[in-house]
Amino acid sequence: MSSLVRFLFSLAAAIAAASLLAAALRRRAPPSGLAAHLVPAPMAAARNRSFVLWLHGLGDSGPANEPIRNFFSAPEFRLTKWAFPSAPNSPVSCNHGAVMPSWFDIHELPMSAGSPQDDSGVLKAVENVHAMIDKEVADGIHPENIFVCGFSQGGALTLASVLLYPKTLGGGAVFSGWVPFGSSVTERISPEARKTPILWSHGIADNVVLFEAGQAGPPFLQNAGFSCEFKAYPGLGHSISKEELYSLESWIKNHLKASQEKEN
Repeated sequence: MSSLVRFLFSLAAAIAAASLLAAALRRRAPPSGLAAHLVPAPMAAARNRSFVLWLHGLGDSGPANEPIRNFFSAPEFRLTKWAFPSAPNSPVSCNHGAVMPSWFDIHELPMSAGSPQDDSGVLKAVENVHAMIDKEVADGIHPENIFVCGFSQGGALTLASVLLYPKTLGGGAVFSGWVPFGSSVTERISPEARKTPILWSHGIADNVVLFEAGQAGPPFLQNAGFSCEFKAYPGLGHSISKEELYSLESWIKNHLKASQEKEN
């Protein structure tokens, strides 16, 4: 073999060795002290994802409530997934057995603090809500970035679902709702669930779910070991106002920020 050929083989081998060394250096871990500050983009995105589940009232539907998301335009909601499920059609006692979208049975309206409740129907509906939450957790959303919100019957189901979920959630927001079961259910509440914050908003002029039914919520929650922020809206009947939704946006933003700071 000529000297020139041997030289070319040696040069090719040197170049190959240098390439392998460079590749190995690129795969090395970052210097100590830097690794903790470098988060791969997919992981960072997953950490900042959130989920809002909205539960409608009696006789309503999920799609009819979807415009609510338009009130949440802050950057914090850029990675938020929304769900507006519809209740199954069921006979409702307070409406003479008429079949309509309903999460569980309602025995009488207007709803007062002492109205009879459909405990078994509520617990069955809670199982369905928990299945929706579990699906999002399995998809990588942190439980403390999950918020369950609802109006009227959906608000009552929100309360039951949040109280009985085994983990701490981002929060539960009840609008014109009520406590849909007796105090014996509190025995099933886990210590982690008691860390979930509750926002309760109610119109003072509500003649469907009476204001007294809403007022009964905070003492019930306090006795069960929960923190509840209660807001009363003078002149508001059985409906949800823009003011309430803007307040909800701010409330969720604050709890999202606290959740993300905790993770960091």
